[in-house]
Amino acid sequence: QVQLVESGGGLVQAGGSLRLSCAGSAMIFTAKSMGWFRQAPGKQRELVASITSGGYGNYADSVKGRFTISRDDRSNTVYLQMNSLTPEDTAVYYCNRLLRPYVAWGQGTQVTVSP
Repeated sequence: QVQLVESGGGLVQAGGSLRLSCAGSAMIFTAKSMGWFRQAPGKQRELVASITSGGYGNYADSVKGRFTISRDDRSNTVYLQMNSLTPEDTAVYYCNRLLRPYVAWGQGTQVTVSP
């Protein structure tokens, strides 16, 4: 079954940190660029970070310098280290392949940043 499972979200104060994880099967990750996306209430889903199969990361301007994406292909897991969080980072975070066709979206993990 093709499945993505995100975890690691929670409630944190502004300035705090969280580390998100996304686990799936090898067929999802192998030789694929992966991305972390987020969707805030009333807004469209947006890409915040991506990583190539070779480990090169790219970031949205809004998170550059604060978020770090990484991957462990031995465990088929992608991570998102989030530092210096602000209330504007509050959203449900999802991972998926960077490019279409996407696999089925997981449940996501809620990140809530209080002022």
